[in-house]
This record gives sequence, C-alpha cells and structure tokens, in this order.
Amino acid sequence: MAKLTFLGGARSVTGAQYLLETNSARILIDCGLTQGCHFCEGANIRPFSFDLSRLDLVIITHAHVDHVGLIPKLAKEGYRGPIYATPATIEMAKLMLDDSADLLGHEARERGEEAPYTQQDLVQTFPLFRSLDYEHKGTAKDVSFSFHEAGHVLGSGVVEIEAEGMRLAFSGDLGNPPASLLRLPEAIPNSNYVIVESAYGDRIHEDRSRRREILEDVVEDTVRRGGTLLIPAFAFERTQEILHELHDLMETRKIPRLPVFLDSPLAIRAVDIFRQFEHYFNKEAVTHTIRGDELFKFPNVSFCRTVEESKHINDILPPKIIIAGSGMMQGGRILHHARRYLPDDKSSLLILGFQAGGSLGRQLLSKAKRVRILGENVSVRCRVKAIGGYSAHADQEGLMQWVRACGKPKKVFVVQGEEAASLALRQRIRDEMGFDVMVPYRGDMVVLE
Repeated sequence: MAKLTFLGGARSVTGAQYLLETNSARILIDCGLTQGCHFCEGANIRPFSFDLSRLDLVIITHAHVDHVGLIPKLAKEGYRGPIYATPATIEMAKLMLDDSADLLGHEARERGEEAPYTQQDLVQTFPLFRSLDYEHKGTAKDVSFSFHEAGHVLGSGVVEIEAEGMRLAFSGDLGNPPASLLRLPEAIPNSNYVIVESAYGDRIHEDRSRRREILEDVVEDTVRRGGTLLIPAFAFERTQEILHELHDLMETRKIPRLPVFLDSPLAIRAVDIFRQFEHYFNKEAVTHTIRGDELFKFPNVSFCRTVEESKHINDILPPKIIIAGSGMMQGGRILHHARRYLPDDKSSLLILGFQAGGSLGRQLLSKAKRVRILGENVSVRCRVKAIGGYSAHADQEGLMQWVRACGKPKKVFVVQGEEAASLALRQRIRDEMGFDVMVPYRGDMVVLE
C-alpha cells in the first residue's frame, strides 16, 4: 500500500507537486511555482505541508518553473537529500532557477514581502542535483524510478516509479508531436496508476502544416503593413523551435528575409544548452547537426544580450520580428516591446503557447482593448493572433493516445489543467476507455494498492 497526495497542480496548470509515500520511502515528484497574476502569491510563500526531515528524495520531470520553481525553497527550509533529473533538465533548471530568483526578488520588493528564496539559496540547492539519464534506473529504499522521453522540452521525462508491487506513470508535461527538434513522448505500458497532465485536455491543436501557414500569413501581413511582429516566447524550447522554423521558412523563401531579434539573455543561454545536448534531438534534427547546419543562428538573426542591444532594436525600421520573454508576458523584455508596439495598428502580436489565467498574455488573447504594462495603461490596436499548434503540450487527442498506451490502469488521475480542461479529459477517458478517473483537488490524498 502507498499514499499519493496532490499538493499542487490539481485543477491548476501550474504549481505541480505530488507526494508519494510508501512503507519505507517518501518521494516528492516536482515542486513548482504557481504562476498567474503574481510570482509571490500565497501559494508560493506558504510553508510546505509535509515534514521535510522525512523526505527521502525529489524527482523533477523537467525544468519549467511550474515544475521546478520551488526546489530552492526546499533547500532554504532544510532539505539536503538528492534531487533527481535528466542531465539536460539539471543544466536548464540551474538557468531557469537563477532567473526565477531574480524575478521573485523583484516582485517581493515591489510588494514588500519576503521572496520564497534568493540567489543565496541556490548555492544550497545546486549541489543536491543528481543526474539520471533516460532509461537508467535509480533506487531509494524499496522504490525504483526512471525517466522516459516526454517530448515536451529538452530533457523532459515521463517518470516511471515501481513500489509496493505497483507501477506508476507520471506524465509530467507531454509534448505535441511531431516536434521539429524533440523525439516522441513515450508511455509506460502496464501501469497500475497513471497521473496525466491536461493543459489542453479540452481542445485539439491546429495541424502542423496549418500552423506554418498561419505563421507565414502573420509574417507576410505584418510585412505588408510595414509593422513589427512581436512573439512572446518561453526561453526554453519555444524560442529554439520558432527560431528553427523561421530559419527554415526564410531558407525556402516562404517568407521574406527580414531582421529577427532574439531579445532574451535567458533564451540565448538556453540555446547554448541545446547545443550541448543535441544527441537528445530527433533523427531529422540530428541529421542537420551532423551536416554541420546551424539550427538556431542564421544571417539575419541578432542575439541581444545587453540592455543597449535591446534598446538598439528600436532604431531598426520595420518590418522586423522581435522574439522576447517571458512567454506569458509576466515579465522580461517583452513588456518594453509590448508597451511600444501594442498601440501600433501596423504591428502584430503572435502568441504561441499556453497563457495562465490572470497573465497579460491571457488578457490579450481575451481581446482586451487596454492593458496595464510597467505601470502604464496601454491601448491595444495591433493584430493579436494565436497558434495552438506551436504549443509544447499535447492536445486532447495526444493525451488520450498516451493514456491508452499505458495499458489498463486501476485509476487515472487528471492534473495540471484548468478545471474545465481536466474535467473534459476525464469524461472522454471514461467514455472511451471505461477507466476509473479522478480530477483531484489540492490536498487530496488517495490510497494506492
């Protein structure tokens, strides 16, 4: 017998955190930030609801902050046990947590609160990381665990845990194949219990060919109107994929060769990590690297590392493309560009990924006519477009396919989605597979046997 407690990520896309307790071991799977209106909302600063001194290990599915962003808070509060992740996840997590500590500190100072953690806490955190590559097995007391390709972001893993004679499959976040860089997600056959994400549990993405058509249309329309195309992109994965796609479209002359600015120091550093782990790419991308092709850098793209380089973008006349973080427009250099270009009816904003409730990106997707940016009220006159096909998350069809490939579990738990999306996926799994399916609330504990 074992117990599974849903400490976060229940009826919420962000804040993933699950505690598995067996007869001899206590394991935390993911420990993520809750994201939305503010980085320092109550969910991120309240004390952990479990005894850290009894925690044996932590397993991280991937390096997005909604899965890894509270790991330093564990260390701050005294945890000194191992934190397992794939090698690429560890390198990317160090990068993301360094950035997160700065953002949290800034937010905390503005609100007169204490940040969940600081840069000093990272010094205690990073030595705790333990590398475990795909298909290798780790052990802790009576528990074994391994990572399998999730296809979501570089290094992302589906977690397989064997304990008490049971096999558990934690999806983490599942990718949206076929991806231009990453391999296909893998399922865990013969699973007794399945924990599956549901960010897009109630919708189907555009076809891959259709997404390229939309991208071409948005670029060409922006060029025709003499405007600027803003693309808020997550520094990790989405940026690298859109760079690769723009490069390909320009090489094949599907879109004009116009200036492209990657205005994100974090994304630029992430590109270096991608180059370090090219062996994680799919066959097509690996073939390009073997030929010596540069996947992310091309003649008319400029990497803007400094503030001065960022400001210089304003001196370049349109048409041009600006890719900047953050992906949900909650911080980063995209805010300065948005303040400048949202009121311009010649320009366009292209949103590529999921936007959490309360985020600026979600407001713009909801057709807000005025938004508040950096303390100013800003009119929205530019064209706003979204492409679901660029999401790094599986859609409902992909999630169903993954659950089906996990066998005939005793129970499926649907997590990491807004309530409507989780409930929609639950209903479809019940209708088509006949499984026992639960959409837990935060704090729910279930007995596994």
